[in-house]
Amino acid sequence: MSHIVQIQTQVRDPGGVAAACRRLALPQPIEQTVELFAAKATGLTVQLPGWRYPIVCDLAEGRIEFDNFGGSWGDQAQLDRFLQAYAAEKSKLEARKRGHTVTEQALADGSIRLTIQVAGGAE
Repeated sequence: MSHIVQIQTQVRDPGGVAAACRRLALPQPIEQTVELFAAKATGLTVQLPGWRYPIVCDLAEGRIEFDNFGGSWGDQAQLDRFLQAYAAEKSKLEARKRGHTVTEQALADGSIRLTIQVAGGAE
């Protein structure tokens, strides 16, 4: 039996953030305080391609703080790619921790299908 799952991503795992950065060939995240146009933010920072300011992952709250000035200082698609990569990598990390096998398939629309094979044959 298969199940369709939708995930609302909360970014809470530093290992998942690092894996998403490796997956997207981004610089590794750095824990720091940065200036975002008119405010400061502290957390695990990731520099997205073409973004003026890094995104800041507040792992305790599960949220991302950023300032892309409505797309003028960074393409929203880059943030969406990062969130998708984080969700996929975190899901794979958790499944493998439990001894499950994971396969990944990139779909034509840009989405990703993960299939998790649970020990004992059930999906």
